[in-house]
Amino acid sequence: MAPNDSATSTPAPDAKRRPGRLAARYGVPVAVIGVAAATIGLVPALAAGGDPDLPEVTAQELVEKIAASETDQFSGTVKVSVDLGLPSFGGLDLSELAGSLGAEGEDGKDGKGGSTATPEEKLTSLASGTHTLRVAGDGPDRQKLTFVDGADEYSLIRDGDQAWAYDGSTGEALHTRDAGAKGDRPADDHVSDMSPKELATQALDAADETTRVTVDGTTTVAGRDAYRLALTPKDSGSTVKAVRIAVDAETGTPLKFTVAPSDGGKAIVDAGFSKIDFARPSTGTFAPPKDAKITETKELAPGKDASGKDAKGDAHAMAPKSPKDAEEALNSLPAPLAGLASAEGAEIHGKGWASVAELTFPKGEGLPAAGSGSDAPGGLSLDSLGKKVKGDFGTGTLFSTRVVNALVTEDGRAFVGVVTPEKLTEVAGK
Repeated sequence: MAPNDSATSTPAPDAKRRPGRLAARYGVPVAVIGVAAATIGLVPALAAGGDPDLPEVTAQELVEKIAASETDQFSGTVKVSVDLGLPSFGGLDLSELAGSLGAEGEDGKDGKGGSTATPEEKLTSLASGTHTLRVAGDGPDRQKLTFVDGADEYSLIRDGDQAWAYDGSTGEALHTRDAGAKGDRPADDHVSDMSPKELATQALDAADETTRVTVDGTTTVAGRDAYRLALTPKDSGSTVKAVRIAVDAETGTPLKFTVAPSDGGKAIVDAGFSKIDFARPSTGTFAPPKDAKITETKELAPGKDASGKDAKGDAHAMAPKSPKDAEEALNSLPAPLAGLASAEGAEIHGKGWASVAELTFPKGEGLPAAGSGSDAPGGLSLDSLGKKVKGDFGTGTLFSTRVVNALVTEDGRAFVGVVTPEKLTEVAGK
């Protein structure tokens, strides 16, 4: 099938949000079918040489196929690559810094009394670079995920009401019973945001009238025939060109999730199976080695606070979400710039992919000057991490990544969005 970029869509009210994480983890929620009425193109892709010759399907039918997928028994290998374009200054890599900050807790370096088995550092590492994971699932209560980036393996296991985190390099393990009880997040849930299925769910849930959803031909992933579903911004100015989801033609399971940048180059996020088997896996019952150092804990990683938001230090909050709008962009800034989110008086300009959030710093103050107590780690001031720019807004400092950009003006305003620097300066100058 050839790409079908000419498909049109019919605007309608925003799609409903998913009812809960349980549905999101083990099946794309029925709510995403609302996308079919809101944003999709009804024209099927056309057959062409080179790709699998599959029956024609419309975007609406493909979204419904994803929603009907009930795959919870599988095993395979997932490769995750993330390139957010975070800058490096004098050997200080901000992506690594973000990971290390996310791993720190209240009870020592890792928040679990010094155990190397605590998940935060491993999970936050997914926010940059390329990683290989082995995954297996046997229903909602038995999963196993193993990092295989190096010679020593690190695993997260859920077996019924028990959950384990095991660091093969040190022989240390964390163990908790009643996994998932009382709102605790089981081990597998902490990595669900980086699986192709969960990423696809988030993208479809976020689609609204600013998004065009079409069938973008066919492809082959992990040896399986698949359709490509494309979510593209209708308006110009976003740093994201398209989100593409490869959907297994037989089961409807998302096999690959890719975020393509508007300026070309490698994908911002690319998470997909290189191997997959839908037969029931032989996960077995996990038992740590006899000489393992086991630490009992109430939960493997921080859960949610009283407001329902991710607790401080939770790796889930550090995972790249490829935000589509300005409000989500505020929580996706590099760690040294996270203070922007505490600014007051947020105003949203525009809607969806090309929206920009305008904030005003307390008392109209801008970024701290070099040498102040708010300097970034490594002796760098926040001001030194950006680039001085001028425009109709006056003068300011631009902070750029491949996804989120921020402009802080000297009169104490900040403009943030999943938009290009040109879009930011345009909005700031109005």
